Amino acid sequence: MKDMKAVFFDFVGTLITKRGENRTHLNIIREVLRRSGREDLDPVAIWEEYEKESSALFKGLAGKPYVKIRDVDTEALRRVAERHGFTVPEDFWEISLKMHARYGELFPDAVETIKALKGLGLHVGIVTDSDNDYIEHHLGALGIYELFDSITTSEEAGFYKPHPRPFQLALEKAGVKPEEALYIGDNPAKDCVGAKNVGMLSALLDPSGERRELWENCDFVISSLKDVIEIVKGLKG
Repeated sequence: MKDMKAVFFDFVGTLITKRGENRTHLNIIREVLRRSGREDLDPVAIWEEYEKESSALFKGLAGKPYVKIRDVDTEALRRVAERHGFTVPEDFWEISLKMHARYGELFPDAVETIKALKGLGLHVGIVTDSDNDYIEHHLGALGIYELFDSITTSEEAGFYKPHPRPFQLALEKAGVKPEEALYIGDNPAKDCVGAKNVGMLSALLDPSGERRELWENCDFVISSLKDVIEIVKGLKG
């Protein structure tokens, strides 16, 4: 077994909670409806429709060449707005960035885990399907931007996970071989498969065990981020 030299994390659902992301998106919808003078509409129902449209669009982009996430999100909301007769504000993306900064929520053990890994002398990075401005803004608002040695986005790589390019670019930045790196994510199809395809080890964060039928795609399954520390210590021998 090669010595571990780098650990990379996915972002949404891995470092930040889905609960915080849902709250963020709901507040984006509330603000959009307020701006449109359509507070008569149920924000939860509109949010659920928006999530459905957004998920469908993003599913179709897996492994494909990058297109701006802001455009995908705007299109998802435009489809919902059309059905209900409200307008998408010109500054929708600014609203989105502001709400993410306000309501984003880290997993409670995220910071201590990152600091512990850095204490072991590892390169700690992020590989995420994201626009550059979104991830920089969000990490800055969470106060953890400076903790990472590298940040690799689908915008920079030109492709969405599980395409090999985002993972390869992250490895190049860290100056490590694939077998010297571990990738942690919450989506077996995109994160574990993508990492495995370039020769990296992968760990799935699955706190509730709900993705059990997809575990075989991953080298490790963890219920909390701090489990990564023990895995890495074991791999470092």
